[in-house]
Amino acid sequence: MTRRVIACLSASILLSGCGATEQRLSPLSSDAVIEAAEKAPEDGFVKENGWNEPMAPFTVIGNVHYVGTKTVSAWLITDPKGHILIDSVVPQSAPQIIANVKTLGFDPHEVKYLLNSHAHIDHAGGLAGLQRATGALMLASAADKPFLEAGDIGHGPSAGAKFPPIRVDRIVKDGDVVRVGKTALTALLMPGHSPGCTSWTMRAKGADGVDRSIFFHCSATVAGQSLNPEAYRGIVANFRASLARARTLKADIFLANHENFFDLHEKRAKQLAGDANAFVDPGELGRFTEAMAEAFEATLAKQQAPH
Repeated sequence: MTRRVIACLSASILLSGCGATEQRLSPLSSDAVIEAAEKAPEDGFVKENGWNEPMAPFTVIGNVHYVGTKTVSAWLITDPKGHILIDSVVPQSAPQIIANVKTLGFDPHEVKYLLNSHAHIDHAGGLAGLQRATGALMLASAADKPFLEAGDIGHGPSAGAKFPPIRVDRIVKDGDVVRVGKTALTALLMPGHSPGCTSWTMRAKGADGVDRSIFFHCSATVAGQSLNPEAYRGIVANFRASLARARTLKADIFLANHENFFDLHEKRAKQLAGDANAFVDPGELGRFTEAMAEAFEATLAKQQAPH
């Protein structure tokens, strides 16, 4: 797999391979649209699943911090040269995420890049708000870009659950490396859950000085989408290819975008009790992958069964 370093000049930060000044485009959502979405009453999926319930931010390991809500993840990756945010939860969550960044002692204006796991409202809904608050550049896969810029993924259970459209500044390809200072995240395109579902990997050292591999999983759940007929063309093949790829991957720390996928609260409780390596579990990614593969095949068989 060839790796390409995302190259641009952002503010005063020079990324590896930079050769030109990044052209900033106009936002797709107005202040009024963003503010209305952030202040909108929580209903539907948001209220039923507690997606916007607050949670105190904390450091997972090294420069990796949790800044999401009680049930849906958002990640802050920090570096002396600038920061990266992954995901935004729902539109109402953007102010909470910004407050969490500040609570941890970091300046939201030092966030240089916004990344997205996939373009469902519970992970992309607040991106426009975060872009407005930070001035960061939005990086996303080509396959998910249309959904992000429309503010609606257009298929599956969340179709019609609209969110403020987010301008995508740069396209991320498989193997691309997003680098700020000494911090580098590598993109792994793992379509299925969405056509452009993107996982991220990086390394970080904890208090014990041990270098750990970290995997931010895009998602491998079917999540109520139709496999037969296909919610989008190629969804079944995408799931199977991405699950096969996941079986080849290793990670010391597995991080997912919903708390129940990686026992967030149980691990956080252990961490608070003094276990600095509460999130370290080299076998977790493999176990999760096998569970997702089994669930996928069961869902496919059920949907293909004659009625």
